[in-house]
Amino acid sequence: MLKMDSHIHSEYSPDSNSKIDDILKVAKNENLDVIAISDHNTVDGTAEVLQKTRNTDILAIPSIEISSCNGHILGFGCEENVPRDLSPQDTIDRIHDLGGLAIIPHPYCFYRHGLLCKSDYKDLKIDAIEIKNARFIVGYCNNKAKKLSNKENIPGLGASDSHYWKFVGDCYSKIECEKDIDSVLKAIKKGKVEAHGKGTSNIKLSKYLFEKNFLKKFD
Repeated sequence: MLKMDSHIHSEYSPDSNSKIDDILKVAKNENLDVIAISDHNTVDGTAEVLQKTRNTDILAIPSIEISSCNGHILGFGCEENVPRDLSPQDTIDRIHDLGGLAIIPHPYCFYRHGLLCKSDYKDLKIDAIEIKNARFIVGYCNNKAKKLSNKENIPGLGASDSHYWKFVGDCYSKIECEKDIDSVLKAIKKGKVEAHGKGTSNIKLSKYLFEKNFLKKFD
């Protein structure tokens, strides 16, 4: 089985300053086979990582995290930008038109724009949800997502949602497929995935946010 982190942010996201090269170093150290740079409302990070992983052991999947009017949706497999602020189903339709999967990140986390806090999953043609997102405090939102995954047989993924390169791979998925983009997308769709990993240390995360948002004012 392959080891995949499907939700990583780079410096192309406004709330991250992670360089692609640093992300790739950690991905290699964490023995990740598959990664996706899922930046907020842009595929610029995807374009860079696709170029830098050519002829390497790491497979990069195109991706983007889109801000729909009700919350965030990953366009997993998309190499083109999808407009923000559309309705959730319009966003999902655009993703599917581009040949991607609509994956709901941190679906029940209201303070991070979890889509299922405002939208009913029954009204949406979603392909998978995150059930083990590394950025949690007590784990309630992950547990609720896991229950939904089990109840409705929706494929469940693990992902770091890393906004700082040192946290890449904290949570991840094991996926049963060949090492190419099409096989990865098909395997997720068929539910051939398992969520694994640990939560990002809240102490380390707080330290990072303090350095990023406070100390930089004195640089």
